[in-house]
Amino acid sequence: MIEVDDREGVAVVQLAHGKVNALDLELLHGITATFTELDRNDTPAVVFTGSGRAFSAGVDLWRIIDGGADYVRQFLPALEAAFLAVFTVGKPTVAAINGHAIAGGAVLAAACDQRVMSGGTIGVTELLVGVPFPPTALYILGHALGEKAARKAVLTGATLAPHEALAAGGIDEIGPVETAVARARTLAEIPADTFRLTKAQLHAGVHRGPDPRVEELWIRAVEDGRIERFMTRTVRRS
Repeated sequence: MIEVDDREGVAVVQLAHGKVNALDLELLHGITATFTELDRNDTPAVVFTGSGRAFSAGVDLWRIIDGGADYVRQFLPALEAAFLAVFTVGKPTVAAINGHAIAGGAVLAAACDQRVMSGGTIGVTELLVGVPFPPTALYILGHALGEKAARKAVLTGATLAPHEALAAGGIDEIGPVETAVARARTLAEIPADTFRLTKAQLHAGVHRGPDPRVEELWIRAVEDGRIERFMTRTVRRS
């Protein structure tokens, strides 16, 4: 589900969960546990990537549909916990976006300090599905992209190819995972205590508590069929 390899002192975390690394409850718990451990151990820097043709295609909406309200009530807190686990690691983190990073996948990439992209598309499509963003996701996007660019990304749901994402400021560089490892290694040259404090200062004010209206609207979106209609239009069920 999640593989962690050492590349000359940089921990490379790779999602390996199905064809497109869709976010379900089990994968979210794995992400939270992995990044919590990496924050505690002596790893100096982290690269976060995916396997196959996707970094992560976002939430496994078929699981949401099948699981209904009970699953949503478990899933949303786990989703925010995973976002925060990546975002709050007090070490350099670089996303190596190897393929599509959509919706929650794009938020996970945005939770890293820097982003390097080699293929696929990136964008946050939640409003096109008809569901709201968890508050943590919106604050992470605003932090990573800037408020103006984040608003545009959220309200349009546009998905961008690497050169478009670079021009829009959504990524820092186009290149393979080796480029991300090199960036992480360079950031790790900063004294660890100074980096951790500075990162915490940059993140000040970003953390917000859950909003019960988000859960209410996700459950409504399952029950009124809007998620299923979106999936039927856009994705073939495997």
